[in-house]
Parts: sequence; C-alpha cells; structure tokens
Amino acid sequence: MKLTIKNEDGLSKWRLLFKISGILAIIMAIIIPIQVIIFSISFPPETVEGWFQLFHDNWLLGLIEMDLFFAIDNIIIIIMYLSFYFTLRRTNQSMMIIAIVLGLIGIAAYFSSNTAFEMLSVSNQYYSASASQDKTVYLAVGQMLVESWTGTAFLVYYILNGITLLIISTVMYKSELYTKRMATFGLIAGILMTVPSNAGIVGMIFSLLSLIPWVVFSIMAASRFLKFSEIRPIGDLD
Repeated sequence: MKLTIKNEDGLSKWRLLFKISGILAIIMAIIIPIQVIIFSISFPPETVEGWFQLFHDNWLLGLIEMDLFFAIDNIIIIIMYLSFYFTLRRTNQSMMIIAIVLGLIGIAAYFSSNTAFEMLSVSNQYYSASASQDKTVYLAVGQMLVESWTGTAFLVYYILNGITLLIISTVMYKSELYTKRMATFGLIAGILMTVPSNAGIVGMIFSLLSLIPWVVFSIMAASRFLKFSEIRPIGDLD
C-alpha cells in the first residue's frame, strides 16, 4: 500500500514521536493479554484484610492487581494521543483538541485515583503494628484507599477516555492517513467503554469486551505510527 503524505502536513518533524508511539503501542498490546491472564488466575481480594495479606505475601502481585500495568498503559496512551493529534489535526483540529484535552484530564483523574503504592505502604504499617487499635486505624485507611481507587475519579477517567476514543475514531473516517477499518475498531472500543468497568458485572463484561477491539486498534495504530516515522520531507512513503 502506498501512503501519500503531503508536504504541508508537516509530519516529518514528528518522526521520533511516531516511532516511540509505535513501539509503545506494541508493548501495550502485549501487556494487555498478560493483565487478563493474571486477573483470570488470581482474582483481586474482596476485603481490605485480603488486600493487606496480598501485599504482605507478594507486593509485586499486589501492585499488579491494583492496576500497575494499567498505569503503564495510560502513560503509553498519552504518547499515542499526541501522535493522533499531529496526524489528524488537519482533518479536524477543533475536535482533536477537544479529544486530547478530555483524554488528558481523564488520565490525570485516573492517576489521582490509583492508590496502589499507598496501599502497599499502609499494608506494611498494618503488619508492623502490634496494638489492635492501630490495626483498626490502618484497616479504615485501607478501606478509604480501596474506595478511592474505584470511585468518582476513576469513573471520570473511564468516561472521558471513552469519549476521546469515539472522537478520534470519528475523525479518522475523514482522514486518508488511517483506514476506515482501524477507525471502526476504535469506535467499537469507545462504545463499549461507555459502561465503566466498576459498574458491577455488566461493567466488567463491557470492559473485557472492549479490550478485543482496543488491542486490534492499538496494533493497527502501531503499524501506522511506524510508517509515519519513516516519512521524508519530500513526500511519499512506500
């Protein structure tokens, strides 16, 4: 397939960004199945005591169960958002600005909600405490951290990034730089993300289903980004 890039698109100056985005998108596509496998083998604890026990027995698994990989995914997504912006801004700059702003606000909300390392610290203090009164205090703190992890900030993150993906995918349909097939996978993933993963069993089902089109979308994005990274200022890329 011959990908024609107009000189005025000015994409050649962002070749390094595209290359990094492509590599990171591949890494994320590998990480996601690993996450699913881990969660299938080891279910997250249902109580604060269970979380403390998990962190005490295996702190790394505790961090993973509390979305360590998900945090890495979101760092990667930030870089991908930048690449989407620079490749789609000439198609519809206004909508792309809205999409990126909403996405970044959502990711910022996510990082404010993730309490994995705080939970690790409180768990260590819980097992170091000798008085039952102190343990009760740490249990209360742990409960607060768990509720914060799946609370309002996470809900804001999930919805805003679903909207971001819907906007990006819609703009893609009008761009010659991306295929309509890729835009469709992104649109499907965005629609499935309209139901937050913390919305009970329905949310969990929608969340898992959204991973399928999202992984395909990410792989296709990686392929595009790596092609963009080879763009020369002259114009055509074979």
